[in-house]
Amino acid sequence: MDYSHDDAGLARQPIGYWSRAASDAVVTHIRAGLAEHGLTQPPWWVLNQLVEADERGRPRAEVAAMLSGYLTTGGSMEPEIDSLITRGLVTEDATTRLRLTAEGHVLRTEAAERVGRALSEIHAGIPDEEYVAALKVLQRMIHNVGGTAWHH
Repeated sequence: MDYSHDDAGLARQPIGYWSRAASDAVVTHIRAGLAEHGLTQPPWWVLNQLVEADERGRPRAEVAAMLSGYLTTGGSMEPEIDSLITRGLVTEDATTRLRLTAEGHVLRTEAAERVGRALSEIHAGIPDEEYVAALKVLQRMIHNVGGTAWHH
């Protein structure tokens, strides 16, 4: 791979630009994979919250509250949950517990395989130790400026 600058030049590059460019490229790549299955990220997050639920399902309020932190624009997960119910991928019982339908399980499995391929493509040629070092540097920069970050 050819880099945009030599090492000395890279050391002077703005992290804001490069971290945003990386984020945009990675998110676009993952979203393209999800779109192949008719999904956007918020419904994908809901499906993932329900895939490990037992036969009782999970309370709607719990799923919505847990995922609300993922939304960078504020808003609510409620419309995303409703869209999955309308599509027949999720059911909601009288106690507002959510469960994946058989179709929801199939779609989630197929989309998970596609997202797995996308993540493999993103990580191609990057040894784990380099990936970990990059994340540690980013976390340190966030800490240095008083920011907060949390894992999804």
